[in-house]
Amino acid sequence: MSKLKTYQEQLQEIVAKGINAAEEQQKKLSAKPFDFAEKLETEAREYSVKTLRKRYNGYSDSLFGQLRTLNSRFGNFAGDLVAKLEKEAAEGADVVAETAQDVKKSVETKKPAAKTTAKKKTAASA
Repeated sequence: MSKLKTYQEQLQEIVAKGINAAEEQQKKLSAKPFDFAEKLETEAREYSVKTLRKRYNGYSDSLFGQLRTLNSRFGNFAGDLVAKLEKEAAEGADVVAETAQDVKKSVETKKPAAKTTAKKKTAASA
């Protein structure tokens, strides 16, 4: 029975340590919003609402300016890519057109010979 009692005590110690660790983490996590609120409250007292609005608008303008710059860079990149793809497609179309012309010429040069041979066979059988 003593062995069972030891296991029971060990289990309780493990559970107690888990509870203590969870409590410590919960306190650390819950302290963050309060620390932030206290800091914000202190800083808010240092600035007027107009000053806070001006800082906010400055940060906002900066952020959206950077986003516009990024969009412009992306647009330039996409434009270059589209131009390259269009050029390659046009070159491919030119190659296809040249090949088609070559095939057409080849077929046209073979047609008269085929007609002449057919006429000779028809005349010979008559």
